[in-house]
Amino acid sequence: MKKIVFLGGSAQQVIAIETAKKIGYYTILCDFLTDNPGQFAADKFYLVSTTDKEAVLKVAEKEKIDGIVAYASDPAAPTAAYVAEKLGLYTNPYLSVELLCNKDKFRKFLSDNGFNTPVSEGYGNIEKAVSDIGRFRFPVIVKPVDSSGSKGVTVLRGPEGLREAMEFAFSYSRCKRVIIEEFIEKAHPYLIGGDIFVWDGKVIVWGLMNCHRDDRVNALVPVGKSYPPELKDSDLDAVKRTIQLMIDKLHIKSGAMNVELVVDKEGRVWPIDIGPRNGGNMIPDLLSLIFGADVVEMTVRAAMGEVPVLDMKAPVPYYATHNLHSDKNGIFKRVVYSDKIRPYIVREKIYKTAGETVEYFDNASKAVGIVFLKFDSPEVMHDILSDINSHITIETEPMIRQTCGIMNICGLVR
Repeated sequence: MKKIVFLGGSAQQVIAIETAKKIGYYTILCDFLTDNPGQFAADKFYLVSTTDKEAVLKVAEKEKIDGIVAYASDPAAPTAAYVAEKLGLYTNPYLSVELLCNKDKFRKFLSDNGFNTPVSEGYGNIEKAVSDIGRFRFPVIVKPVDSSGSKGVTVLRGPEGLREAMEFAFSYSRCKRVIIEEFIEKAHPYLIGGDIFVWDGKVIVWGLMNCHRDDRVNALVPVGKSYPPELKDSDLDAVKRTIQLMIDKLHIKSGAMNVELVVDKEGRVWPIDIGPRNGGNMIPDLLSLIFGADVVEMTVRAAMGEVPVLDMKAPVPYYATHNLHSDKNGIFKRVVYSDKIRPYIVREKIYKTAGETVEYFDNASKAVGIVFLKFDSPEVMHDILSDINSHITIETEPMIRQTCGIMNICGLVR
């Protein structure tokens, strides 16, 4: 029986383990969290950090594996490529994967290879950034070079708040490095993002979608996707050419890539992030509905060096997801949908149970759940999604704690 290692066993990663078992592979999980749910799905579990390359390599050598996957995980992607390369397994180049997982190196790659890239600079300390800030044109984005899900990201309209933004970004950086880059104004209502899938160096699935945000909580954090992308044909062609050219120059052979790009008013394409892994927030599940192919299975098979192309149909339009989220801290009660949106719900995944804590949605890890939607027309999809907060309510109760004999309602009494 062929063996495959998975790096990370969170609730969103379990589906990859279960898919591999369905195919007939022996599954091995590495995760440093003792309470990860993936350990109960995998055939064997090792309490090992997914970012510890040498520790994972020892596990892989001991188990004599045939493939390794970092499903929906940026931090673990370089580890997977490193281990596969060391063992002579099917993989994308380690140096390319590492580059894509580091915003510093990615921006340099873009600049060196003639792609559009904003003025940017990486910093290892706050004082150097403060002294340099005059060279940037505002607005700017301050973010860790090695995080995903909009963790630690701030947009500044002026130099005020730079120190706080840098401290916030450093708190989310594993390598303790932060990048400042100029903000690119988009021509279309949405950033373009989603997943593509590569086989034999060519993109075979173009899962490009509209990236939705919620200005109530954080305009930088994705709250959902919708398909098809609202781009002119010429702009969509330019996006595809840009992505394929990056794939060529990085010598990417196979697998899912999570992408985010901006098209500006001059029709120029600006790559923002390219992650060498499946997207989070159940993007592969959404693409499976749109394209009629099991993208998770494609990912698993590609990691084993097997041809991943399954039967795919013409893409079905007017699908969307919405990440259920709260605009305040509290105790979760339930999710309430309006009568208007309910007919369009095709699937719901709730991460919380009644009585559990929910947090203000300032990064993707704080989602309460996700809902999948299928609409009859672009008009109906736009009508619902443009006002979605009036159709979905996350009911919570205040968090109450006992302090010195006095009951305090968190967030209301300080």
